[in-house]
Amino acid sequence: MEPEYPALVNDWRAHLGKVWISLILGRSGLNIRSNSLHMINVDDKKIGILGGTFNPVHSGHLLLAQNALERLELSKVLFIPCANPPHKPATSLASAEHRLAMLELATEHDLHFEVSDIEIRRGGCSYTIDTIRELKKMNPSSELFFIIGTDSLLELHTWKNIHDLLKLCRFITFNRPGTDMSSIDKDTILLDPPWPDRLIKDVMTGQLLDISSSDIRYRVAEGMSIRYLVPQGVEVYIAEHNLYTKQ
Repeated sequence: MEPEYPALVNDWRAHLGKVWISLILGRSGLNIRSNSLHMINVDDKKIGILGGTFNPVHSGHLLLAQNALERLELSKVLFIPCANPPHKPATSLASAEHRLAMLELATEHDLHFEVSDIEIRRGGCSYTIDTIRELKKMNPSSELFFIIGTDSLLELHTWKNIHDLLKLCRFITFNRPGTDMSSIDKDTILLDPPWPDRLIKDVMTGQLLDISSSDIRYRVAEGMSIRYLVPQGVEVYIAEHNLYTKQ
């Protein structure tokens, strides 16, 4: 007999799987978070990918991921912090260890959110094309959805091997708060056809928050509160490790 609530049952199966992994790793003395393991799951047919510096991760990132999860009916969303960002200066960039730890804290209670250190382990400048190729090898039967904002949409022509990348995954753009979508059309996306039309069709709106990591870093440096802008665990972690304060 089919379960009356299949989604709920699947969530509990996933949760129990993580519990067993944690128990096994704990008995072996290994200190590894189960949701950071890179395992191929036959049920993960649609995987969302959210990349960035996450310096730090904030509530806007989580709400964006939740929007994508629901709108696209994804199996999960992978949060992938970069090693070195190729399109922005790495000023005030917290260490990879700190950024990973904050992501783990931010996502630990959501069974559909996972953290991957794939770019940090690879090191160097983090190019999305390299990451997607590796993820395709790890998840050959899955469809990949790369989640971006409207600011990144207009800069895609500057990304490494962008036309190859567009063939490997589907780019989903969520409108950032304050962006005038009437100013964005196929002529403002500087890519060869048919990509501008396809990308425009995959622009979505959602319940997004106007929060930026740079503003959070500024508030910390000025001694201002970041409560509710980041998850509580991240707020405590930043304070305990004296991150983003004036030196």
